[in-house]
Amino acid sequence: MSFDYKKIIKSRSIRLRILRFLSFIPDKMMLRIQYRIKTGNKLNLKNPHRFTEKLQWYKLYYKNPLMIRCVDKYDVREYVKSKGLKDILIPCYGVYNSVNEVDWDALPNQFVMKDTLGGGGVSVVIVKDKSKTDIEKLKKKAAEWTAIDAHKKDAGREWPYYCGKDHRIMFEEYINSDLDEGGLVDYKFFCFDGNIAYLYVLADRKISESAGLGIYDSDFNKKEVVRIDEDQLRRFISKPENFEDLKLVAETLSNDFPEARIDLYDVDGKIMFGEITFYDGSGYMKFNPDEFDFELGSKFKLPEKECTGGGKKERKRLKELESLE
Repeated sequence: MSFDYKKIIKSRSIRLRILRFLSFIPDKMMLRIQYRIKTGNKLNLKNPHRFTEKLQWYKLYYKNPLMIRCVDKYDVREYVKSKGLKDILIPCYGVYNSVNEVDWDALPNQFVMKDTLGGGGVSVVIVKDKSKTDIEKLKKKAAEWTAIDAHKKDAGREWPYYCGKDHRIMFEEYINSDLDEGGLVDYKFFCFDGNIAYLYVLADRKISESAGLGIYDSDFNKKEVVRIDEDQLRRFISKPENFEDLKLVAETLSNDFPEARIDLYDVDGKIMFGEITFYDGSGYMKFNPDEFDFELGSKFKLPEKECTGGGKKERKRLKELESLE
């Protein structure tokens, strides 16, 4: 039985600080503890069958240096370009190492501010009207992001995020969308060796609060499955006319990895890139029915533990990280 610690420690920032304080605990032990607390199940690393178990194995044993580039919201743009998909990138206004480098007056009235190594809604700020926004609060938030220790282990022990790269501040174009239609609909494709198994469809998103989530198969048939830790998608979302094109993009961006989640948007028929992540929900989510965890896990063929890839910078950072462990 899982333990809902969020009801006791309601502040996400406090929870993260506590977990960072516990960074001295070895990764394998920490993953076993968190997995039991959050899912109620014992973690099987020797012969994993659940998708959530395999994600924990993936964290520990699969260290492809290319992943370092792909989790960075700015550096991943070069990876997308290398796949011949430059046109799907959301326009970027700049990336900065420090809040003092940002020319706030030069930014447009609408924009999205991101932590390049952030995860979840707390690492994204949407500004719809700069003239009515407290810029000092934005500066404070951005300064908090860049102050994160580049080698401090994160809560889920997801190694590409703390391999020595600095957190930076990134600004992207704000994409307007019809709130009556669910806002900006997010298509998150679960890909295994470049093949799509399932996808999440998210709508009615409230940044850092909630979103309606539905689970669909690769033909866009909605599954009778829910993620217990997320709000259910209540509205009907029709199959995008360019769904096959969305799938092709997801397959192209994922074919270098045994498992990757590719996030895309469809804006008036134009495909736009969101992000690549390798550890959905950090592998601590629960499904109803529970069998779906095994079904999704059956699609994930675990790779060899050793892996090469990435450029010289990524391989160097991986060596730096390994020297700290």
